[in-house]
Amino acid sequence: MSESSAVASTDSDKVTACIDGSAFAVPVCDAAVWVSLKLKAPLSILHVIDRHEVVGEATMGDLSGSIGLGAREHLLEELASLDEQRGRIAQEQGRLMLEAACERAAQGGVESPRPRQRNGALVETLTELEDEIRLLVLGKRGESGDQASEHLGTNLERVIRSLHRPVLVVPGVFTAPTKVLIAFDGSATIRRAVQVLAASPLLEGTELHLVMIGADSVENQTPLNAARDVLQAAGFDVKTSLKAGQVETCLREYSTEYAIDMQVMGAYGHSRIRQLLVGSTTTDMIRHATVPLLILR
Repeated sequence: MSESSAVASTDSDKVTACIDGSAFAVPVCDAAVWVSLKLKAPLSILHVIDRHEVVGEATMGDLSGSIGLGAREHLLEELASLDEQRGRIAQEQGRLMLEAACERAAQGGVESPRPRQRNGALVETLTELEDEIRLLVLGKRGESGDQASEHLGTNLERVIRSLHRPVLVVPGVFTAPTKVLIAFDGSATIRRAVQVLAASPLLEGTELHLVMIGADSVENQTPLNAARDVLQAAGFDVKTSLKAGQVETCLREYSTEYAIDMQVMGAYGHSRIRQLLVGSTTTDMIRHATVPLLILR
């Protein structure tokens, strides 16, 4: 199943929300509830304990060096005990976070949200679980991320590049969207995404803005109008716009002018050339996003 087709799937695949101890856990949970209810899909809330972050690998390395110079054996035992205690605390902290997130999801109307705790690296864990993920929801930054608004979480880009599933990136606040911008570039990826979104209940009831950045030419206008027709045939209220200029700047200005509260765009390309052309735009859009950003492939 392709990433885009997963949006429209109606089988047992789960909406998966990744939470941690950051301030993004609450909006991620709220966004996942919204997606789960719109898609009528079960919700799984995932917390991944990265052992390297828990233990503090650099600090341990320094201590081990001191031990090598003749420290007593009991210091090694104390370090092992400390490691074990940190692990237990991280497990318990994660369990409590999952419990609170599931309670919030249940209050939001999700039936039987499923908590899930795993040990390991986030990207590798999500890759292992990819077959059962229908749509992934995660925060723009995690608990180890800088609080600067333009700083991305260390795992975010790797997750988006690695997974073949739709990813909803959530900023610091989430509200159910009413006006959605689809960044249309005429590519096969975004044309397929339009078809899938037209068939999906995810954006039902929203006003769609189909925006293309490029010259006002027949070559651009034709696929833009075709995409508009697909969405209108599905019952959406669609506005189209063809603008010339720098992609990220034009899309940001349009979003501000029309009070857009969610954006949809294609993910990084797989080929090196496409990554150069599209990848930087995707990264810029994520970095400056102040509204949820749904990334499709």
